[in-house]
Amino acid sequence: MVAILFIFSAIPCSKVFSQTVPVLVFTPVVSAGLSNRSLDIASAGDGTNRLFITGLEGTVRIVSNGTVLPTPFLDISEATGTDTIHTPFPGSERGFTSLAFHPGYNGTTNRYFFISYCINTVPDNIPCIRITRFQTVVGNPNLADQSTGVVILNIEEPEGDHNAAQLIFGPDGHLYFGVGDGGGSNDPSNMAQNGNSLLGKMLRINVDNFTTPPYYTIPATNPYVNDPNVRDEIFTIGFRNPWRWSFDRLNNDMWIGDVGEGTWEEVNYSPFATAAGINYGWRCYEGSEAHITGGCLPQSNYTSPLFAYQHNVTTGGNCITGGYVYRAGEFQAMYGYYICSDFISGNAWLIKPNGTGGWNVTRQNWVSGGGLPKFITSFGEDEFGVLYAVSYSGTLYKVTTTTQAPVPVTMLQFNAKAFTGYNELKWKTTNEQNLSHYEIEFSSDGVNYISAGRTNAMNSPVENYYSFRHLLSSFTKLFYRIKSKDKDGSNTYSNVIVLDSKERTGIKVYPTLITGNHLNIISAKPVEQVNFFSADGKNVFQTRLNDLSGTISISIPRIPKGLYIVRVKLKEEYVYEKVLMQQE
Repeated sequence: MVAILFIFSAIPCSKVFSQTVPVLVFTPVVSAGLSNRSLDIASAGDGTNRLFITGLEGTVRIVSNGTVLPTPFLDISEATGTDTIHTPFPGSERGFTSLAFHPGYNGTTNRYFFISYCINTVPDNIPCIRITRFQTVVGNPNLADQSTGVVILNIEEPEGDHNAAQLIFGPDGHLYFGVGDGGGSNDPSNMAQNGNSLLGKMLRINVDNFTTPPYYTIPATNPYVNDPNVRDEIFTIGFRNPWRWSFDRLNNDMWIGDVGEGTWEEVNYSPFATAAGINYGWRCYEGSEAHITGGCLPQSNYTSPLFAYQHNVTTGGNCITGGYVYRAGEFQAMYGYYICSDFISGNAWLIKPNGTGGWNVTRQNWVSGGGLPKFITSFGEDEFGVLYAVSYSGTLYKVTTTTQAPVPVTMLQFNAKAFTGYNELKWKTTNEQNLSHYEIEFSSDGVNYISAGRTNAMNSPVENYYSFRHLLSSFTKLFYRIKSKDKDGSNTYSNVIVLDSKERTGIKVYPTLITGNHLNIISAKPVEQVNFFSADGKNVFQTRLNDLSGTISISIPRIPKGLYIVRVKLKEEYVYEKVLMQQE
């Protein structure tokens, strides 16, 4: 069984680190080779830890190990209409805005990724936000196959700005898409509050229909599927221009930076479990203040922002760039802080729970040479939660801090897999220096950790490989982290891996060598659908099981011999298994 792991970052427990608010420093990683109109950062999540940087003109560049690869990953500049592009803040926002890889992407059996961009449609010259699906070239994950492009969704808009248009796959495997109100001062057509319009909304769609137009379906749990007055694709309502937003990789909380009109920039927040169906209030409210309230409900019917700042370049700014909650293990002084900045002023904010149900908000002012750049267009994480930012001029920054020195080791990989009688942990490091040993710690609640054992550090600057077996008879859910013990007595922590026993015993797919016409599934959870994907990513067979559980036998048609990926779709997760077809 292919274990599906959620990778988080460790909770800082060591007394070595200061509890003061960290001082942010944006450290340049790449300052040449990217688009001079860079807009988004994406990770493929395929174990390569590459970063994909989009350019407004329609290009994507890959940064691998701190180097920009010479050949663009994708170039659709002809489709984006570069002659219409100006600065995105404000003015025309047509162009390439975002990229996201399918959660099952591995560069071989699944090569799908999705982009969003804005064009003028022909022949009516109507501004349009578009989502298109592509695949990478067979055998070359550094290059998109532009012949595979399939349009998923078009959204017409009245003005051609306030697009937002950031794509992110959620913890449920669905594609989320933040859309602005379509432009014009004060949302003149009130699109954000109009349930029949997709503008001014957060959308959620299932894009696992790889073969049949329109290539997406509506998740059954979308909040408005039974409301004839609201489009089924809508997840939340009431945005002006949610330029950049994110999921917290620890708990899936949603953080949304919404660009304001004339007075307020805002940060909206919701736990994932209660996010569906929220109305964030634009254009009735800007920030927490009444704006245009004709036809609006009382303010208690809307969700106010967690935090808002005024249009003032000294104490605020004019255009928020939403960020991420820092969950990497490298700079633990930043752990748990939501970090965002303002495109115009360069000021940055750090937001963290105060422990009593409220929030501590700290502003770090931009000063010349002070470590905070202006014109940040996007934040993004690599596979380990390390936080990056990119400027409009094409500089990629790593978000760091002077409050704490970096750890004396770089953790390249950390994963775990459940077996009968033990869990196996493996990790890969580089740049080890002055380390004593690694301690493997585990927890049943993600808060209180105990030691499962230790292994000595190799202290080699090249790549080092470690493995550890945690012997145990049974478990339900365990949290694992690696504590790096320095020779001076200080501690640092890796990301946290959450391993669920259901990944081992809850679902079984067999046989993995199929010579007949049946596949069997044992599942304690209801199974919605089963798909067979060929080695080139094509969906060759699928069957809906309508929430069956227990022992399920599936009849398989005759399909060519070879290796396939079987994907079992449950209500909130996917399970994958490799099978070899040898039908006689």
